Amino acid sequence: MRSIWKGSIAFGLVNVPVKVYTATEDHDIRFHQVHAKDGGRIKYDRVCSVCGQSVQYTEIDKAYESPDGDKVVLSDEDFAKLPVAEKHEIPVLQFVPSDQIDPILFEKSYYLEPDSSTPKAYVLLARTLEQIERTALVYFTLRQKTRLAALRVREGILVVQTLLWPDEVRSVEFESLDGVAEPRPQEIKMAERLVEAMSDDFDPEQFTDEYQIELKRLLDEAIASGTGKVPEQPELAPSGMDAEVVDLVAALQRSLEASGRRTAGGDGAEPKKTAKKAAAKSAEKSGAAKSTASKSGASKSAAKKTPAKKAAKKAPARKGA
Repeated sequence: MRSIWKGSIAFGLVNVPVKVYTATEDHDIRFHQVHAKDGGRIKYDRVCSVCGQSVQYTEIDKAYESPDGDKVVLSDEDFAKLPVAEKHEIPVLQFVPSDQIDPILFEKSYYLEPDSSTPKAYVLLARTLEQIERTALVYFTLRQKTRLAALRVREGILVVQTLLWPDEVRSVEFESLDGVAEPRPQEIKMAERLVEAMSDDFDPEQFTDEYQIELKRLLDEAIASGTGKVPEQPELAPSGMDAEVVDLVAALQRSLEASGRRTAGGDGAEPKKTAKKAAAKSAEKSGAAKSTASKSGASKSAAKKTPAKKAAKKAPARKGA
């Protein structure tokens, strides 16, 4: 990987030099546009609407037009003069509980590598964040754009995740939800059972991008055919799902049955947590039953002994009569 930014984290009076790397990448297959008639590549030409001439990228500036029609043209030099654009510092603003950051705000992730021969301050900050279970809020300026960001730890490495500003998240109200009746208790109970049946620990390795896999297979077949064309594919059968579910309880019941069939038809792997929970509950019930049985046996034994004691007490009374 190649670093895209160098600077430092300002943690109080502690300065932590770091290099920044892009943490994620897109695995989608890339295409370019061609002329459908002869397969020629499509090229784009930047043409000025005033003089009609092609314009090189180095000769292009940026313009802002206000709602009233006023235009302001800014060059790269104008942007570079902005104070925030010159900062190569990631200041820590505050530490907040991690669960208070709405996931909808997360935008892009970056790895931070220590850029010092003695990365003690880097390790100190990372270990501290791991132990306090809080996320540091920071400012992060990249490519002349300042973002609020979350600084956290992933597998011992500091990670900066840029956040959207609050006014960049749209508020939403759907009229289709107005006046909708609340779910019945039976429906909620069935839905909870379905959730329990489908519950497991999150393991991203269990999931694959089926679309990209099928697309790659399609391209490989076209290359293998030597024609450069995609062979005809059989039409997929229409889905058997209902257009609209009317009886939710019946639909949930069918979903539970289908989930049970998938579990029964598995590959012999270890049962999921639901099965473990059931076994644990069964063990608890069994233990409770044994305990009850043992108490019951003790009670019976005590009951047998009690009359004997009473009889022993009454015997002298009969002798004295």
